[in-house]
Amino acid sequence: MFKKDLRKKYKALRQQLSEAQIEDQSLAIANRLLQLDIWENTYFHLFLTIEEQKEVDTEFVLQILAGKDKEIVVAKSNFDTLAMTHFLLTDNTKFQKNQYNIFEPVDGIEVPPSKLDVVFVPLMAYDSNGNRVGYGKGFYDKFLSQCKEEVIKVGFSFFEPEENITDVSPNDIRLDYCVTPETIHKFPRTSS
Repeated sequence: MFKKDLRKKYKALRQQLSEAQIEDQSLAIANRLLQLDIWENTYFHLFLTIEEQKEVDTEFVLQILAGKDKEIVVAKSNFDTLAMTHFLLTDNTKFQKNQYNIFEPVDGIEVPPSKLDVVFVPLMAYDSNGNRVGYGKGFYDKFLSQCKEEVIKVGFSFFEPEENITDVSPNDIRLDYCVTPETIHKFPRTSS
């Protein structure tokens, strides 16, 4: 399927989920995440949930990261340049919602993408090869291209993968894993 059709399909599927289903399945994803061999790393980049989009609730993952005393990094997006600035989450971090209802840090200690070990990547859909479909702005592909080559890219989804995304671009950066409530999908790395 084409990305635009997948966006439409998964937006509709997510809209059918109740708040209770989102909470239960998000907790199941966070628990399954504990099985991944990523916890020796230090710097974890976490996206903050857009509730209106019925995304996976990352609050449970945030609690795991805090409990494991990890360095948690969150992003602020610039919709003019389609670039992201990354800030260390601290007790002093102040947040505000942007025009798209995304909670973002106001400011703080900036962390370069090259410092990150693990990036949790938001997505609408993904396929059996680890290709993902986001909201179409390219923020994450641009950001992930600035990370070190060995950064671990983990997606979260309530759903199983599509067989194939038809219109994958050379700039699209594949996931290493996608965690669902039922399983962990591991994707082979391609040599760059």
